Amino acid sequence: MAQKPHVAIFPSPGMGHLIPLTELAKKLALSYDLSSTFIVPSIGPPPEAQTKVLGSLPAGINYISLPPVSFDDLPGIRAETQISLTITRSLSSIRDVLKSLVASTRLVALVLDLFGTDVIDIAMEFSVPSYIASLSTGMTLSLHFYMPKLDQMVSCEYRDLPEPVLLPGCATPVHGRDLPDPIQDRKDDAYKWFLHHSSRHSLAEGILLNCFMDLEPETIKALQDQELGNLPPIYPVGPIINSGSSIGVNGHECLQWMDDQPHGSVLYISFGSGGTLSFEQLNELAMGLEIILLSAGLKVALRPEVDGNGLVGREEIAKVVKGLMQGGEGVAIRNRMKGLKEAAAKAVSEEGSSTKSLHELVSKWKN
Repeated sequence: MAQKPHVAIFPSPGMGHLIPLTELAKKLALSYDLSSTFIVPSIGPPPEAQTKVLGSLPAGINYISLPPVSFDDLPGIRAETQISLTITRSLSSIRDVLKSLVASTRLVALVLDLFGTDVIDIAMEFSVPSYIASLSTGMTLSLHFYMPKLDQMVSCEYRDLPEPVLLPGCATPVHGRDLPDPIQDRKDDAYKWFLHHSSRHSLAEGILLNCFMDLEPETIKALQDQELGNLPPIYPVGPIINSGSSIGVNGHECLQWMDDQPHGSVLYISFGSGGTLSFEQLNELAMGLEIILLSAGLKVALRPEVDGNGLVGREEIAKVVKGLMQGGEGVAIRNRMKGLKEAAAKAVSEEGSSTKSLHELVSKWKN
C-alpha cells in the first residue's frame, strides 16, 4: 500500500509562529489526508502554552523537539537575532530529522516560516521542495521581497527618510519610522538577519500567504504578477486562525468575560504575540483611554503615530480611539471590518478563493 504524502513543518521559535502552522497542519490532515511532522526548535524547557498546543494535535500530526540551544555566550541579544541563531545552531539536528523523515515517510514538502530560510539548504540536500509560510500580511511579504533593493537604495536609517516608502503593490506609503523595529538600526544584527532572510525567500518553491484576496487585492496581485521580480508562486490560503479554545492559563475566564459584555463594547488593543510595554508606555495608554472616558466602544485594530522616541503619547491614543468610535470615519471602518469578516468566511468556504489556492498547492504535492 502506498504511503500517504507527508509534510515536514518547521516553525521558528514563538507561539505566533507555531499556532498558525498547527492550524494549517490540521487543515491538511482533515481536508486532504496529509500527515505531517513538526520539527520544533528550542532554547530551553518548552513554555506551557507550547506544550498544550503540541499535545493537542490530532492523529496524523506528530512533533519532534530539537535539543535546546544555549545562548550563555550571547547575553542580552535581541529576540529577532535569537530566533535566527536558534535555527542556525540547530541545523545539524534538523538535518538528522529530515534524513529520518525522508527514509521513513513519503516526504513531499517542507513548510517553514519567514525566519527559517537557512533550513532550505538542508531540504535541497534531500531533494525536498521548501515552501515558506508567510504568517502575516501581503504588505509584510512585499516588504521582505523589497528589502534587498531598499537596502541598496537607502544609506541613512529608515526612520530618518524624508519621504515615505512606497512598497510594490501597496497603495499607502509607509513612513520609515513605522517600518518594523528589527530594521530600524541598520548596524544591529537583527537588521542583518532580516535582510539575510529576505534575500533568500526566492529560494522557496512557493509562498503560502496567510491572507485572502478581498483583504489585500492589489498587493496580492502585485506579488502574483511578479511586480517585485522573479518570485516563487504565491498561494493566498488565509485566514489561518486558531479554531480551538484558548491556550492561556486563564483563557476561558477571559473569553467568558468578553462574552458577557454588551455587543460592540470591547476595545481590542493588540501588542502582537510577543509584545511588551514599558512602564511609561503603559501609563500613556491608560491615561489616553481615560482622556476619552472609554465607556462604550467597539472592537477594532488601531495603530497610532509614535513620537521621535518611539512613544505613543496619551493625546495621540485618545485621538485615534475617539476617531474610531465617533464620526463618519469610525462608522466606515466598522462597516469595512464587518464586510471583511464576511469576506474571510467566504474565502475559506468550500468554493472560496483561499480553499481553491490551497487545493492547487496540495494537488501539486500529491502528484
